[in-house]
Amino acid sequence: MTRLRLVGGSSLWIVALLIACTPAHGARETVGASWVGSWEASPQLTEPRNLPPAPGLNGSTLRQVMHLSLGGSRLRLRLSNEYGDTPLRIASVGIAHSVGGDAIDATSGAQLHFGGAASVVIQAGSFVIADDIDFLCAPLSEIAVSIYVEQAPSNVTGHPGSRTTSYIIAGDHVSSASLLGAAKTEHWYLLAGVDVLTNDASAAAVVVLGNSIADGRGSGIDKNDRWPDNLARRLQADARTRNVAVLNAGIGGNAVVRGGIGPTGIARFDHDVLAQTAARWVIVSDGVNDIGNAVGADSSASVARQLIRAYASMIERAHAKGFRIYGATILPFGASFYSTPEHEVARQSVNSWIRGSGAFDAVIDLDVAMRDPADPSRLLPAADGGDHLHPNELGYRMMADAIDLGLFRH
Repeated sequence: MTRLRLVGGSSLWIVALLIACTPAHGARETVGASWVGSWEASPQLTEPRNLPPAPGLNGSTLRQVMHLSLGGSRLRLRLSNEYGDTPLRIASVGIAHSVGGDAIDATSGAQLHFGGAASVVIQAGSFVIADDIDFLCAPLSEIAVSIYVEQAPSNVTGHPGSRTTSYIIAGDHVSSASLLGAAKTEHWYLLAGVDVLTNDASAAAVVVLGNSIADGRGSGIDKNDRWPDNLARRLQADARTRNVAVLNAGIGGNAVVRGGIGPTGIARFDHDVLAQTAARWVIVSDGVNDIGNAVGADSSASVARQLIRAYASMIERAHAKGFRIYGATILPFGASFYSTPEHEVARQSVNSWIRGSGAFDAVIDLDVAMRDPADPSRLLPAADGGDHLHPNELGYRMMADAIDLGLFRH
């Protein structure tokens, strides 16, 4: 049985996940099968405005829904207290197929264990991987995880930009088919990842490192129509790429170099990208918040240079781990709250480097795919989510459609 914890340091995270990729004691794995990441939510410290609503986590059941990219015959779940200030005490965790909203197919339900025990204490700054279990799940299917929390820290590890409804109700309702009267919130808490065991030894994952555009701001709640979701659907529809998972490592408001929400892209690169199970590719689609928060021409030019250095560092680290790394150009943001002449110069400078340096293994030119031909500094009107920075649902489909699936064929 597999029970792993981490206390600080991305290098320990990588070691832990490498250990986790070995068969758990008594696990029934088949020849040619392999573990691969199927879902990810990059953890961060939950801001006060996004904390769980009443009744809160203590003494309550938290039910959350995840949309898998790949399916499999077995499953293992990663829970995180990495930003907690005290231990997280979990009494029980259940998993089942979601049938919509707060309802589950109770006949599919199973209890998770941690080193053979139903309960687990996750120390502050740590994570735990549950013992893997038999759980048949199809590609692009939805599973529900129900967590009965005995005691949660005041600093909650989560992922606020879920675009997915979660449910909280007082008491132990892990096995309940529905949660009538539960409080609703559009955030994820405590969950960090799901791995599945596939029957394809060549199965692998592509990780999208990004900001709110990857995280899906402007997409529909409970629709799973962020651009990484749409990329996963395209990969599944092509027989040559059906063994490729998509892991969304986007954080709303994230910056690459400094500032922003959550750990910076350069700081979390090992943790959120290189450490993911069976990850083989990464798409870097981040940098607009760095540019948008620069003040003046000198600062904007400096930020552009810093972004280029950060990308070069990511490329070096990815190649050292055997990854292929693709650079996505920064989308237009003319007429948005980030729009200034200095910011546009910086965006063009960064995009020119992405296109022309040859440093990335390939370029995904989202700028060309999404810009308005009549004004290339702005998003195409049909794809504009309304703030001239974030695409709408059509825009997110266009972004996914602009990506050559040949980049992910073995």
